[in-house]
Amino acid sequence: MPPIAYKPAVWMSWALRAGVYSIGFAALVVLAPDTFLHALDLPGGAMAGAALELSYVASLLTAVMGLGYLLSASDAFRHWPIVMMGFLAKVVTSCGIAWEISAGRLPVSAAWLAVVDDLIWLVPLGLILNGAHEALLGRRRTVPQEILRFAMRRKTQHGVTLDELSRLSPTLLVFLRHAGCTFCREALSDLAARRAEIEASGVRLVLVHMSSEENGTRFFTKYGLQDVEKISDPERALYRAFGLPRGSFGDLFGPRVWLRGFQAGVLGRHGVGALAGDGFQMPGVFLLFHGEIVRSYRHQSASDRPDYLSLVTGHNYAAPELRQP
Repeated sequence: MPPIAYKPAVWMSWALRAGVYSIGFAALVVLAPDTFLHALDLPGGAMAGAALELSYVASLLTAVMGLGYLLSASDAFRHWPIVMMGFLAKVVTSCGIAWEISAGRLPVSAAWLAVVDDLIWLVPLGLILNGAHEALLGRRRTVPQEILRFAMRRKTQHGVTLDELSRLSPTLLVFLRHAGCTFCREALSDLAARRAEIEASGVRLVLVHMSSEENGTRFFTKYGLQDVEKISDPERALYRAFGLPRGSFGDLFGPRVWLRGFQAGVLGRHGVGALAGDGFQMPGVFLLFHGEIVRSYRHQSASDRPDYLSLVTGHNYAAPELRQP
């Protein structure tokens, strides 16, 4: 995935500075209603009155939001709630105009008002909101250097720290979901199948799990991974240190997750088991070398199936891990 930009693009600030247009448009409606009625091709009467009533309300909202756009132009991502309010206002106003047209209280020619003053703004405002969301996720998933250095002191069952292992050889650190999860079992099966290739490339495998050391060893033995370096982390401290969050309802129970669950659990015969750990914890994979994160894969849903060998070799991998915002 491409690097996440933590700052708004230049065009976003200019788009919000166009709030001057919103204020000007509102002033035109209030100060020159005849010009506005003529533009709507309304000769007068009840329909014109209804149009003016609606336009006065809409112009007041437009002016307020125009001022909000100007104030948020300095940092579109930081002031995303104002942008969200503007986006929703544009949607509501467009729906109101469409309703009035369908009810016969506004002519069809009034549709241009919805297009010019509302609909064309939905695209830039929507892109700003999406960018703010992606930036927020990126910051949450970034591993600050001071936290990373502390986390690298964590020891495996053999008493060796992650930092020491990563300085001996590149280390593939795999964070698993709970042992009862069919995708966790699928991941262990994939790792067992790829283990020889991973180790042949000079990379050491380390597994992080939420079970006790005893239960974890017993579970991994089923996949021939009992001798792999492991870290038991039932408190999920290491998960949090590497920026792995708890999943949302969609991350864990979305339609794709159910489909992949059937594929992995039934067709793949990985089955399911008792919950052993936090069922909402998301997994992830990190390639470490000399105490640094070289590459990473952060699951967007519980059903993601990363290509571990690609993470090791770097083939078909788009971007290195971002460490600093």
